[in-house]
Amino acid sequence: MFVCSVMSGCFVSMRCDALANPASLILSPRFIFLMAGDRSWEESYPVTYFRGEVGGLKPLPEDSDNRDEDALISLDAILPDDLLEKVLSFLPIASIIRSSSVCRRWYDAVRSGRYSWTKMSPQKPWYFMFTCSDDAVSGYAYDPSLRKWYSFDLPCIEKSNWSASSSCGLVCFMDGDNRSRIFVCNPITRDWKRLHDAPGERAPDYSALAMSVDRRTHGYTVAVAKCKQVPQDYYQWDFSVHIYESEARSWVTPFTEVLVGWRGGDECVICNGVLYCLVYSTAVLRNVEPRHCLVMYDLSARPSRTSLMQMAISVPCSLTCGRLMNLRDRLVMVGGIGKHDRPGIIKGIGIWELHRRKEWREVARMPHKFFQGFGEFDDVFASSGADDLIYIQSFGSPALLTFDMAQKLWKWSTKSPVTKRFPLQLFTGFCFEPRLEVAS
Repeated sequence: MFVCSVMSGCFVSMRCDALANPASLILSPRFIFLMAGDRSWEESYPVTYFRGEVGGLKPLPEDSDNRDEDALISLDAILPDDLLEKVLSFLPIASIIRSSSVCRRWYDAVRSGRYSWTKMSPQKPWYFMFTCSDDAVSGYAYDPSLRKWYSFDLPCIEKSNWSASSSCGLVCFMDGDNRSRIFVCNPITRDWKRLHDAPGERAPDYSALAMSVDRRTHGYTVAVAKCKQVPQDYYQWDFSVHIYESEARSWVTPFTEVLVGWRGGDECVICNGVLYCLVYSTAVLRNVEPRHCLVMYDLSARPSRTSLMQMAISVPCSLTCGRLMNLRDRLVMVGGIGKHDRPGIIKGIGIWELHRRKEWREVARMPHKFFQGFGEFDDVFASSGADDLIYIQSFGSPALLTFDMAQKLWKWSTKSPVTKRFPLQLFTGFCFEPRLEVAS
């Protein structure tokens, strides 16, 4: 017996016995879900909802010569809700979102099928790119699986100078002017909430934001590292760590220290329950190399008076900047490699992984042809990653380069719809995992 239905303008035909195996619905050439050709899954699709009517399912006599005659029934009428959700879960997430425009039942399935979404096929992290301006933040999200860009608006974020950190489908934003306003959202479902204001200085000189989501419970931790210069003393900086736990719904400040000769910055990440921060040398009157080092704070440890600098880890070479990321519970750093005679001038980009919290091991260096492909590359740049994928973007260009940690493969994204309209226009972005089942 065959099942026929119309889904989002596509005629679908399949055997009823295939319904027992949802994977076969996706893999079979008879089940084709066409969602390509549209620039944005946010566009509305004027689809009228018709309740499917079951066609004449008449039993055939055993001696009938028409035993193989196809009987037409509506797919929507016979698929149970859980099986419909299971079928949809095999699709790319952009197609799942689009499918919610087919009819009310599919919309409800997409919005409420959280159990199925936990079992869905792994999705590569997306990258959201936008321009640095005083206007409302809007831009485009890049899907590396389908190699497509989607018009995309983010909830919560008001200005492009806000900090962002992501983990397991959630993105955390921090107000760039008031460093105590913190928001958490799911960019795909647009679910969001504002956290209680973070403690500590409201106007620190430097601040860094990190987020970590428990993939089993979906509880999350937000860390804010703030740093402010001691009045009239450039060598001493007040450094503090503030932690928010979603289960407790409250902030604590487990660590404060006065750093001497070093200051905090805007880069930190949580990996395996440890907060890692890049700190910067303030010894401008003497040559200190490297100018960066990595400090760590165990979030599960009791408050301690041990100095962070006692366990500081030097960076592998002179860096113009460094970007930290958690890739499958591995601490990875993407850094701009400085010239030997002029360490503040970038000559290339390297990727390193921290082993046993002690030493850096080089993973790759960007081939020169890709480095040149950005045009004029700034000494500082944007880079973030998740799973096995790293994104690298120059602030002065909308070009986007990816590096696959598993395959050791460099690849340009398809051309970004974000265009450069004037010479000094700046671009930035961050990556996030597209997920449906995680809520703020």
